[in-house]
Amino acid sequence: MIRGIRPLLRGSTYSGVLFAYCGALASLPLLPFAMVPALAWPSAPYGAQAVLTLLVWAALIGVAGLARTTRRMLIASARRLLRVPLPDPVATRQPASSPGTGPTPSVRAPAAEPTPAVPCGVDPWRTPLWLLLHVALGWVGLLVSGVLFLAGLTLPVGWLRAEAGLSLFGWSVRAKSGWQSWAVALGCVLLAAAVCVVVTHALRWSAPRLLGPSSAERLALAAERELRLAERNRLAHELHDSIGHTLTATTIQAAVAGEVLSADPVAARAALRSIEESARAALEDLDYVLGVLREQEAETAPTRTLADLPELLDRLRHAGAVVEPELSGDLAQVQGTLSRAAYRILQEGLTNALRHGAGGPIEVRVAAAPDGLELSVVNRTGAGNSTGPGAFPTSGHGLPGLAERVRLLHGEIEAGPDGPRRWRLAVRLPVRLSA
Repeated sequence: MIRGIRPLLRGSTYSGVLFAYCGALASLPLLPFAMVPALAWPSAPYGAQAVLTLLVWAALIGVAGLARTTRRMLIASARRLLRVPLPDPVATRQPASSPGTGPTPSVRAPAAEPTPAVPCGVDPWRTPLWLLLHVALGWVGLLVSGVLFLAGLTLPVGWLRAEAGLSLFGWSVRAKSGWQSWAVALGCVLLAAAVCVVVTHALRWSAPRLLGPSSAERLALAAERELRLAERNRLAHELHDSIGHTLTATTIQAAVAGEVLSADPVAARAALRSIEESARAALEDLDYVLGVLREQEAETAPTRTLADLPELLDRLRHAGAVVEPELSGDLAQVQGTLSRAAYRILQEGLTNALRHGAGGPIEVRVAAAPDGLELSVVNRTGAGNSTGPGAFPTSGHGLPGLAERVRLLHGEIEAGPDGPRRWRLAVRLPVRLSA
């Protein structure tokens, strides 16, 4: 008995009953329009007119449920009054292009992070069916509980000459005045409360199934989450490559500037200018990444391409490194995603060479061919100078990040020893000619 009464004490039951009754009353403005066909057929039997009116009424309610605004209002009211956790409907949208995308290149690779198609829309029948169920349960609850409550109020005191009775197969029983009428009145009130509980629970059970995400919306939500994770992963790679390289280069350049400040002021000033340029570029990347992570309107993403490779090599020379570049092929034809990825791969390879190199020249090779782009960075390894392995603590994300970037471009990567005390990073990226 206590378990049966406990749901009545919950606020969600009262608000759920209010939600059901409001749905019933909200359908009343459509009733006059539903009666027009029946009034236009006056010779029809009363039963046929009633059925026709109900069918037209249901059709009008269903049409009202097709509106997207109706669905949003129903979801909001169900969350507030039924206390059902329902997500907002997924809006129809076209997948946005990746930031920093430039004009169509003449030579390009497959997109590093392809944008998945976002299925949109919902099953059109679900919201009208929910609205019909909402209105039907609301009217049933309103009429049945209203009659039962009225009986419970009038029977004990004999208002309106009310009298309770039950007839079944010719056998009838009538409650006389006194304790019998009070018992029947209490039963009517409890039945009315039970009807309210049943209506509320029926609406709470059906709301997630009809107003909740459909299979298309679940796919859309999953695709949207995948897009966000892919974008954050891309930003993490960009930030690691840019900031990691800048900190490594500026640390070495600052050490070089301090050593030659008295003996060669010109070289010291050049190193300081390189530090300034590197820090400014890293700040641009950092501002963009932070803006995206805060979900603000970000400006165009700062892009670094193979066209910026000479500047990158100059910064290494200012840091005291000896760089031996070997460039072949028409690098100007490499644009877009492939050019940006190639720059970041070389930047990470050169950063590792600065961190773990043991002096000697750093060999950089870039070869552009019609069917692929080959990149390699070779340096000496070992300890014994200020740029040895112990000088710069690393996170261990560099090579795994490179491998993932190359994999997304359907390329090949090799990283490891290349003879005695030499380390070689080699990457081959496929390209395809644009139509």
